[in-house]
Amino acid sequence: MAMRQKPVTMVDFSTSLQDAKEDRSFVMALARGLEILRAFKPQDGMLSNQEISSRTGIPKPTVSRLTYTLTKLGYLQYSDRMERYQLGTGVLALGYSSLASMGLRQTARPLMQELADFSGASVSLGSRDRLSVVYLEHCQGGHALTLRLQVGSRVPVATTGIGRALLAALPQDERDYLMDHLRRRAGKEWSTVRAGVERAVAQYQELGYCTSTGEWEEEVNAVGVPLALDDGSDIVAFNCGGPSFRLPTDRIHEEIGPRLVELVATVRSRLSTGEVA
Repeated sequence: MAMRQKPVTMVDFSTSLQDAKEDRSFVMALARGLEILRAFKPQDGMLSNQEISSRTGIPKPTVSRLTYTLTKLGYLQYSDRMERYQLGTGVLALGYSSLASMGLRQTARPLMQELADFSGASVSLGSRDRLSVVYLEHCQGGHALTLRLQVGSRVPVATTGIGRALLAALPQDERDYLMDHLRRRAGKEWSTVRAGVERAVAQYQELGYCTSTGEWEEEVNAVGVPLALDDGSDIVAFNCGGPSFRLPTDRIHEEIGPRLVELVATVRSRLSTGEVA
């Protein structure tokens, strides 16, 4: 005979977690870890262990162990220089439905498909997870020869158009932190990787977009544009990529780059007014 599951009622996190101690089915360590993630508000920058402890009522030594664990798992990001934490994109990776509920994917998809059809290439939306970019939405043009990517695909952050756009939009201290990790991973290729990222940052500052021409995959060109969400939850990026014969550099600069910048501006405008396609 199957056991009846105990009814579940939501814990009111505005009160102390100590109230749940008498419930044997309640996993306190998990609840405290989730409470730490909930401590970050849209208007926040980065928080220290002491600030998290003050907000949650969880003892600082416990907070230190939990933030360490959450960082290892990718749900928090830690800045050695600032000795503070911020939410990691692993939080978003728990479920793409979080983006859908914001209206981002619904708003962006028809615009992305329009650009994919125009370019004959692929148009994607992604968010950074550690040193990779995870695709959250992906549209393909009508041509048979397109990149074999889909929602959930991962691409490198340093050599792709979409990844470079995400790096270019970061504050300098955060970008420096990631560049240090990229240096350790790149090894002998570091000088080439660094030059590519620096060139992309300069492109973004001048043109509003970043390019990658044969630097991720030979004969594959791409352009990327970042979008900082107004609620402060994350920075995402859009890209248009495909075979270099279909997206030569002159076409990227004359047509595709400016159109992608316009697409992102339209998405930002529609999100801010609550207009969902």
